[in-house]
Amino acid sequence: MTVAQDCNSLRDLKPTVMMLLVVAASAAAVKCPGSPAPIHAQITLSATASASCSDVMAEIKARVDGQASGTWHDPHNNGKYSILSAADLELDLSRVTGNGKYTDKQVLVFSGTGSTCTIEGCSQSQVTSVADMSTNYCDLRMLYCGSADGCKPVSHDFAVAEDSLKPSIGAGTDKSACLKTDVVV
Repeated sequence: MTVAQDCNSLRDLKPTVMMLLVVAASAAAVKCPGSPAPIHAQITLSATASASCSDVMAEIKARVDGQASGTWHDPHNNGKYSILSAADLELDLSRVTGNGKYTDKQVLVFSGTGSTCTIEGCSQSQVTSVADMSTNYCDLRMLYCGSADGCKPVSHDFAVAEDSLKPSIGAGTDKSACLKTDVVV
């Protein structure tokens, strides 16, 4: 191959490379916790709550804290959430499945004013996985959904509209998969 042919090949790749950079940049807009597994299921989402961000964050913390006192349980197969870190407008969490076998990590970032809060979230499996049967979606949804969605709020009940759901290939977004367990087992 000549130098001219090499240059033409690179020129032909330029639109493809630019498109990949745009896709990567848009995917990176939502902060994710990272995963040690090179192939893992995940979802990023954006939702709008009809409540202040302080109320949304307080409700999420109340649900996580409510696991120990029995005031709340994860209806998606009785997983156990832990808050890894909390900042003014960010929560980093971990959820272990009810059978104790698998861990997912979540990042939730909040922004808004007054009685509207935008929630941007990402949940990633920490082990090799592709098909997650909506687990990463439910990991996030169960933290903010309201009674109108069939969920059981602890301290603040508010409406939520999910604006954007971006699952990885094989990851699900089935709302009905989230409400599997009515009682703690």
